[in-house]
Amino acid sequence: MAASELIQDHEDVRPHVEATATTTNPPTPNHPPRVANGNLTRLTSLPTPPADAHDGKNKQERSRLSNLLQQNQLIHSLSSGLRRHCDYVKITVSEERANHLPKEWWKTGVAFLYALFTLIFTTVVITIVHERVPDKSVSPPLPDKFFDYVDRVPWAFTVTEVNGLILVGLWFVQWIFLKHKAIVGRRCFFLIGTLYMYRCVTMYITTLPVPGKHMVCAPKLYNDSTGKIWRILRLISGGGLSMTGSHLMCGDFLYSGHTVMLTLSYLFIKEYSPRWMWWYHWTCWLLSASGVVCILIGHEHYSIDVVIAYFITTRIFWWYHTMANTHALRQAPNNYLSRTWWNMIFNFLEKNVQTTVPIVFSWPVALPSSCRQRYRMVEGGRDE
Repeated sequence: MAASELIQDHEDVRPHVEATATTTNPPTPNHPPRVANGNLTRLTSLPTPPADAHDGKNKQERSRLSNLLQQNQLIHSLSSGLRRHCDYVKITVSEERANHLPKEWWKTGVAFLYALFTLIFTTVVITIVHERVPDKSVSPPLPDKFFDYVDRVPWAFTVTEVNGLILVGLWFVQWIFLKHKAIVGRRCFFLIGTLYMYRCVTMYITTLPVPGKHMVCAPKLYNDSTGKIWRILRLISGGGLSMTGSHLMCGDFLYSGHTVMLTLSYLFIKEYSPRWMWWYHWTCWLLSASGVVCILIGHEHYSIDVVIAYFITTRIFWWYHTMANTHALRQAPNNYLSRTWWNMIFNFLEKNVQTTVPIVFSWPVALPSSCRQRYRMVEGGRDE
């Protein structure tokens, strides 16, 4: 092999140097062809371009071309080897790590205890506020524009509670069949607990008179602690519903707890159901909207109670899910949503949820082993 190079630096001309190197290939032993993975591998040798000691530039280009051909041959050999072995190399990754959606049921349990505590505490606050409600003869109902135009319908509030029970039942069934029910459940429990804690604050600091003279309030107990405890237990056992006869106390007006449950149930139903189920969404919306309107038709709450309940429920729901689904906001320095007091609780609940929760349904109980085996066979045939 021969190589020549002419180097000029400004006006200095260096002498022409020509070097010739000759490589003598030893005789190749007569070996059998190599075998790789059961296939014969052909050893291909590129012919050495003829040496031309008098034409250094052509020699350099041919040498460069030879190197490129050797590199391409190496890359082709590696890629073909990978293609041969790709069917046999399989990396197993756990489903939770791959989806970044760990269940963490213990966090769901903490959120459930938080919601349960606030619901029980709400009954205690209602019992306390009931003792401060002014008598109807002393403080008549406050003027309300809706009441001025719409007369009271006695059975309207029963429609509200029936619609609320239907919506809560639909959401419970839907939640049971969700694949990621642990994550969705703790979101639901946290929002219920927070909304009812706000309700405890507003009820306690401002006690409104009854919105209508039709309302019958239980007599005040004043210092009878035992009687108050029994009222709390009765209210809890009846679910806080008037149709069960357990809610005979007044004062829990600002803001409406029925509006909270009607609105929150619809929001969760719509958020965690497929978009093509528009008929299901519209049905639940009609149940929710008609239930809220029937609260006012029954004159069970002031209009301001319903408006504030709707406003605070929708805003907290949208704020929470905006922070949960927009992961860039979590570490953004100009994220003003992170200034909420519950941001630390949010980070605790959503820390390991690294992606948007998909809407996937699954059976709530494990299938029998025979069904699982058939399912795997079907899935295996589908993959092939």
